[in-house]
Amino acid sequence: MTGFSFRFFFNSIFLGIGLAMDAFSVSLANGLREPKMRNRKMCVIAGVFGGFQALMPMVGWILVHTVLVYFQAFERFIPWIALGLLSYIGGKMIYEGVTCCESEGTCGKLTLSTLLLQGVATSIDALSVGFTISEYDWKMALCCATVIAVVTFVICLFGLAIGKRFGMRLSNRAQILGGAILIAIGLEIFISGVLL
Repeated sequence: MTGFSFRFFFNSIFLGIGLAMDAFSVSLANGLREPKMRNRKMCVIAGVFGGFQALMPMVGWILVHTVLVYFQAFERFIPWIALGLLSYIGGKMIYEGVTCCESEGTCGKLTLSTLLLQGVATSIDALSVGFTISEYDWKMALCCATVIAVVTFVICLFGLAIGKRFGMRLSNRAQILGGAILIAIGLEIFISGVLL
């Protein structure tokens, strides 16, 4: 591809939309889990997802330009890693939703470690985008990753807002629903990555 064209930005935006769908679903689950979440925390969560969605394609791009053989060997484990991480987080959410009392103020709060695990799990498949953007020079690859981050940030804010709205109505059942969504996302990544 030659230079920064309309087609380049158009493709980057749609690449960002495609990559952000898992992060959107997890954001929805996080909003369900914590319906009284503050706007600042929503921005932090969306920022973490956007950051990971930008980081992974750049890591993939670097790997393609340096150690391509090793990256191809690692690529087949991506669906397994995503399934494991999202199943663990989802199972934990379901457990908390079933066992937590409504009177506990800390029940269902999203911790930093859980957020980072979610960020890795939802973006690890974006490593393979390094192949898609491998013909870009480093400036174009970085610009593409930035566009992906911005698109992911906006989409995740939207998912959090929707989740918060319905989380108020669902109470503790939202925690169980959110956990089930995460496990379903992990299964979808696994099935599409291994079986299809």
